[in-house]
Amino acid sequence: MKRPILDSRSKVLSAVIAAYPGGREGAATLLGLDLKRFDNQRYGNAGHAPLTDDQVCQLELVTGTSYLPDYLASLYGGVFVLMPESGQLDNVDLYARSLATDVAEGKVDQMIAKALEDGRITEAELGDIVAAHRQHIAARHAEVGAVITLHRKTPGGQEQQ
Repeated sequence: MKRPILDSRSKVLSAVIAAYPGGREGAATLLGLDLKRFDNQRYGNAGHAPLTDDQVCQLELVTGTSYLPDYLASLYGGVFVLMPESGQLDNVDLYARSLATDVAEGKVDQMIAKALEDGRITEAELGDIVAAHRQHIAARHAEVGAVITLHRKTPGGQEQQ
């Protein structure tokens, strides 16, 4: 999980639109809006409802980004983790996820050890540790979700593999 967590809805919209093929024009077309209306909704101009979460989600499904859920989760001190579909998974992928989780956990531990060398954790160190910890938790959550997705039995009792 090496993507920026944006700190405002406006920055989220800018990032999503910038990532969209064709930019503003392409995004407006996908949403069925003329460019002027799209711009008015994007900026929340007077008399225009802002773009909805569903509209932003439609754009993000095309771009493969997750800026909006990352932003919303960060408002609550959490992290967003996209769960994989079973068709994307195999045991090699599970192993790679496990290694990524271990690396992320080791990074957190190293940062804590380094910060404690002088007996105190500064605000800057705290921010770095919390950011790394969020990445570790997200990696672990994705790893567990992938194991469940790959090996879950369906309601009829058949394994999904």
